[in-house]
Amino acid sequence: MSKLPPAPPSLNELRQEIDSIDAQVHQLLMSRGDIIDRLISVKQTQEVGSAFRPAREADMMRRLVQRHRGILPIDTVEGIWRVIISTFTYVQAPFSLHADLSLGESAMRDSARFHFGFTVPYISHFSAQAAVEAVAKSKGDLALVSATSGQTPWWHELEAEGVPKIIARLPFIERADHPAALPVFVVSRVADSAMVTEVECWSVRVSGWNAEIARALAPLADVVVVPDTAFDGASLLVSISAPQTFDGIKAALIAAGASVRSSALVGSHATRYTVPADGASQA
Repeated sequence: MSKLPPAPPSLNELRQEIDSIDAQVHQLLMSRGDIIDRLISVKQTQEVGSAFRPAREADMMRRLVQRHRGILPIDTVEGIWRVIISTFTYVQAPFSLHADLSLGESAMRDSARFHFGFTVPYISHFSAQAAVEAVAKSKGDLALVSATSGQTPWWHELEAEGVPKIIARLPFIERADHPAALPVFVVSRVADSAMVTEVECWSVRVSGWNAEIARALAPLADVVVVPDTAFDGASLLVSISAPQTFDGIKAALIAAGASVRSSALVGSHATRYTVPADGASQA
């Protein structure tokens, strides 16, 4: 006579398992806080600029995507981890977010709260340049500015040595229905050793800019363009990923008929993950 299958667990038993897991998660967060407290004592504010470590954060988020499975949406997991990282960074070295509202407030606020939570102070500015200037006057604040358009060439403020640079591009995990989909550059002052340089961001001023040159450059790099009357051309913010190089982009501009007046590296960020409709992540 065959044995009967074991009875499924009761609702009460399953809820007790959830309560146990919740308690473990809370305990682990408190343990993380204890380690951060020890870290603060070790660092003793020796580091210059923001406490953010873009390279380490990108590595953490990649590992998060690679190991994730199950019914919990990846956006939820990303949001939880972002808040954990940002809040503990804030505990180490308090900072504020300076948000560019030139493209509207709602989407920018959604991005700020998704990626940085509600503990970090949020300060609104009516232009990207004002947000960047506020960060330049701070020790470790962050500016959030549009990564796809600009009314003024705010990236000119990032050209000199020792000034804030582009350190990240959000959202890191790209998907069609991302709850905080606004493309945003993060600008701050961090240690060179903390930067991730997979995508270089260059400020380029050209004369002779036209639609034909724009079409020639489009397949090679992501470009933000602002008309520049001083050079009878345009100020470009060019994001370059391997195998492309700045020398290659410069050659393409010249071949298309533009004159490159000046150029400067103004930051870098990690290569983003794209999550297609089937849920499989791609670097």
